Amino acid sequence: MKENVPTSASIDAEEIKSASTLLKAGQLVAFPTETVYGLGCDAANAEALARLYRVKGRPGDHPVIVHLASIDQVKDWALEVPDEALALAEKFWPGPMTLILKKSHKVLPSVSGGQDTVGLRIPSHPVALALLREFASGVAAPSANRHGKISPTNADHVKSELGDLVAKVLDGGQCAVGIESTIVDLSGESARILRPGMITMQEIEDVLKNLPGKKNASASEEQAVAPRAPGTLSSHYAPSTDLKLFSHQNLPRAIATAENLMMKVAVMAFSDPIKCTAIVTWSQLSEDPAQCARQLYATMRELDTSGADYIIAEAPPDLPEWMGILDRLRRAANG
Repeated sequence: MKENVPTSASIDAEEIKSASTLLKAGQLVAFPTETVYGLGCDAANAEALARLYRVKGRPGDHPVIVHLASIDQVKDWALEVPDEALALAEKFWPGPMTLILKKSHKVLPSVSGGQDTVGLRIPSHPVALALLREFASGVAAPSANRHGKISPTNADHVKSELGDLVAKVLDGGQCAVGIESTIVDLSGESARILRPGMITMQEIEDVLKNLPGKKNASASEEQAVAPRAPGTLSSHYAPSTDLKLFSHQNLPRAIATAENLMMKVAVMAFSDPIKCTAIVTWSQLSEDPAQCARQLYATMRELDTSGADYIIAEAPPDLPEWMGILDRLRRAANG
């Protein structure tokens, strides 16, 4: 498979070797991906995985994604690699897509959440790829934050939240995508999108439609007792301050209600600012979905420290290219 890997002259080879050595010793290393920063450990080390779950405060039945450097490594973690997986990998890897496949016998229960599947992806961030190549095996890496909270999109977010609980934080700047990967489940009869991201259902369907005996892509509404994939709980990605989500039409009324209740609110919206004594701060969101995704979590973190009684967020358009952002805002509002 051809891999369109970005290049970077700023990668510190000694830092990468140091991080790889720490991973091999069972330590936790935070590193950048194009989506968000991941909290990584050796995916084949049960003690390291237990440490990762403790630091995050993550329930034991929540699977973690295994990050790889090459498509050649997939066969070590998946029981079988269907044609659909190869086609999607050819198109979208390295990149913000996770594939759910039947797991191999190598996969530890703490990686799969006790299920019969495993999530795999190859990230495109040059620092992540350098680390994965140096480590030469799978790195289990959920987002580098406390379970259920806002994902980090720069190194400072990781350091402020996890501090000395992480052996090393590799700084790769601001994440280019900004929200977590699209998760596609290929373990069943049809391809199911378990978590939307910036790769849309139509883009996935365009790849699958020409395959013999193709699997149709669909969005999953299933909420199992144990989540099939990470980031699929109804409440997730949530700030400590309550977040309330409103449509464009209901935004002015929501702000007026806060004023009538003598509450202070922080607003993140696509609309132009409204003058109101209830508003502590107003953050303008980009009307370009890619740019909005890049700024989403940083904006949420900023408003979380504004001193507002709650955050008011304007919902994006109900269009395919906005589904990942809308999903994150809905889950944040359920917090």
